[in-house]
Order: sequence, then C-alpha cells, then structure tokens
Amino acid sequence: MAALGWLTPRRRSATARSVLAGEAAAEAARKSSQQFEVLEAPDGTAPPAEPEFPVLGDDRAAAFFDLDNTVMQGAAIFHFGRGLYKRKFFQRRELARFAWQQTWFRLAGVEDPEHMQDVRESALSIVKGHRVSELMSIGEEIYDEYMADRIWPGTRALAQAHLDAGQKVWLVTAAPVETATIIARRLGLTGALGTVAESVEGVYTGKLVGEPLHGPAKAEAVRALASAEGLDLTRCAAYSDSHNDIPMLSLVGHPYAINPDTKLRKHAREREWRLRDYRTGRKAAKVGIPAAAGVGALAGGTAAAVALHRRRR
Repeated sequence: MAALGWLTPRRRSATARSVLAGEAAAEAARKSSQQFEVLEAPDGTAPPAEPEFPVLGDDRAAAFFDLDNTVMQGAAIFHFGRGLYKRKFFQRRELARFAWQQTWFRLAGVEDPEHMQDVRESALSIVKGHRVSELMSIGEEIYDEYMADRIWPGTRALAQAHLDAGQKVWLVTAAPVETATIIARRLGLTGALGTVAESVEGVYTGKLVGEPLHGPAKAEAVRALASAEGLDLTRCAAYSDSHNDIPMLSLVGHPYAINPDTKLRKHAREREWRLRDYRTGRKAAKVGIPAAAGVGALAGGTAAAVALHRRRR
C-alpha cells in the first residue's frame, strides 16, 4: 500500500496537488469511518488536563491526530515495511535501500526532490499489482505484530477524552490510508485521513492520487473533511509532534504539540500552544533528531544500513 510515493507529473502547482491529496484523503476517510466498530476505552485512561476541554456534547468539534510519534512510537510505514519483508514481498537488498532512504530523510530533515522521488518510486514498486484487499488483510496482522505495543498511552487518553465528550476523532497521516484506517479502527477512533494510492478494479497501479498527505496537504484534508462534516474548526483540536504539521495545527482553535521536535516546541511556546511530552527523559528532543523519525524507524533504518554496508564489503 504505497504511501510515500508520488508519480503524478509536475503539471499541477504544489497547492493544487495538496488540495487534490487532501480532498481524496477526506473522501476515503468518510467512507471508511462508516464501517468502524467503536472499541471500549482502555482501563485507567486519564482525563484531559484542562477540565473545560473538550466540551461535552459539542458535535461541531472534532480532534485530528498525527500518527507517527504522536499516537504511535516510530513510523507506521516502516513497521508496515517490516511486515511485508517478513512475508517476502521484497528482498533484503530492497529492505536495506528503503530503510536507509527513510532514515536519511528523517535525519537530514531536507526534502531533496530527486531523493524524495527515489523514495516514492521504491515504495510504490513494492505494492504495484497487488490487490487492495490483500494488503488490508496483511495490514491487520502487521498491526498486531509491530504496532499494537507502540501506542503512546498518554495520547490515546487524549483521544479517548474527545470520544467520551461525544466528538469524532480522526488520524491524519502520510501513511497509506488503508494502514491508517486499520490503526484508527483498532483504537476505536472515528476514521483516518491518509495518503491515497490509486487502484483500478481493486489492484494498485503504482501511482498516487495527488501527493503524499504531508505538510500543507494535511491541512487541506482537515479543511475538506471539516466542511463535509459541518465542523467549526475554531472549536476543533489538532495534535502533532512535527513542525511540518504547523499548517494543520494552525487551522484549529485548540492546537497541541505532542512529543514535539525542536522547531515545533519553539513555535508552540511562542504562540502559547499546549504541549505534552510522553518520551522518557525527552531523549529525542535532546539529541535533536526529528521526532517523526521515531525510535523504531531510526533503529531499524540504522540496522538496515549496517546490513547493506556489510553486503557491499
């Protein structure tokens, strides 16, 4: 399920591509949310720190949560890739290349167009020709194997507080919408906005609809969903760890910085946004690694790089 790829020709402006990706994500999220069965709240969840928020019964408010290192430790796409490798979807050399590309991007924090195009093509090539239903079924197994134990209890409690107040809660992520939908359903959330991969008659084509749901595209997705759902964004909340999500956080009346990277922490303090940090010792913030990399993605990517180096030797 190709989430980090984008093969659309550069005939559209960046804004147009973001709008297209956002609208596609919003449409997919609304459809998938109708199939969800709401799970019971985990025992011992803490109430929100501010007793006046979320407002009980305010059905024009909703909450939007980034996924990687906000709701879950590490990157969902990396954990999904581990599961696909285990099932022999690709070879060790491809795993090493893909993991190293992800680690390089997260550590560098720079979106070099040529490098990012290579990353996208690698991700898309893995699932091209596979059926959507096949990847959904495998995704359920991968969640149990690699993701279930990586959910931040504190963030889950925040999401549950919104649900308990009668509000809808959505994941908003660059991960494939199918992966994000599985995670949202397992957590009892309303649904998910994610990168939409093109499929024809239930088979992935190796292309995306628009671009990855990243940065400004997330804001466009939230805006489109809010319009369709009749939400008042000034009464909504958004949660993220990354400065890349400042456009999304700035849309709502209640922005939260969760496990924030250095740039987001500074931005949040300047604007008096609420902060929450669930990382032990705030190690990620101290070493300056972008929070979105996640412990799992960084460790896995490094191990893959070492394996690649040994193979070359």
